[in-house]
This record gives sequence, C-alpha cells and structure tokens, in this order.
Amino acid sequence: MIDKINIRVYACAVKDKKVLTLFEEYAGEPLMKFPGGGLEFGEGLLDCLHREFDEELNVKIEIVEHFYTQENFLVSRFRENEQLLTVYYIVNIINEEDFLILDPCIEKTEWIDIERPDNPFVLPIDKIVFDKLKEKFL
Repeated sequence: MIDKINIRVYACAVKDKKVLTLFEEYAGEPLMKFPGGGLEFGEGLLDCLHREFDEELNVKIEIVEHFYTQENFLVSRFRENEQLLTVYYIVNIINEEDFLILDPCIEKTEWIDIERPDNPFVLPIDKIVFDKLKEKFL
C-alpha cells in the first residue's frame, strides 16, 4: 500500500551538448542519475537544488528554467510504499573550478554526450528527460 510521496528535484547541467551525471550506488544498485535529490520539509524546489549541489558537489548553480515534471504515476524502485514525483530544471554551474565530490555515495561524475545514439539512463523518468534534452539541444 502506498502511504508516502517522495518529491525529488533534479538538475540538467548542460554545456557543449553534454549533461552532467552522477554515478552512485543506491540500495546496492549502481546508478547513473542527474544531480539532485529529495525535497526536505519546509524547503522550496529551487532551495533543494541549491542545497544538493552545495552538499554533494561543492558548487553554486544558477537556475535557468523549469524543464520537466513527471506526469505519470510511479512507485519508487527502492520503497514499494512510496509514490515518486520528480521535477527537473536546467541549470548552469557558476563556480566549476570549485567542483569537488563531497558525498561519499557518489563514485564519480561524468559529462554525458547528448548526441549519443542510445539512452544510457536506467530510471524511467531520467530516460524521458534525456530524450527531451536531445529534442531541446540538438
């Protein structure tokens, strides 16, 4: 039975037709995902993104625009009682020279080529967003 909603906020940091991705292990599963994370109580969506970039990657961001909000019902891959709602923004990293992985869960980061023919993402909404990035930037 679903009795929780988990709101997730993610960023598509795009430069030179590449998008920033994180590689981390979650619940024992290796994942490639966009930077961002869970909304905390009393926090706005944009505040959440600023905090996540600060905590995880030691950088400040500028929010360019809202990009995509998940429209279909989705149960969390990791907790069967949780419904997910994910929101994505296009952002620019302001102080890239300070970029540093601070979160021990993040194995590495990679700028993924938007022009690649395949869709490398595993999570269903990330897949949709990557396809939308292709439409926007190519």
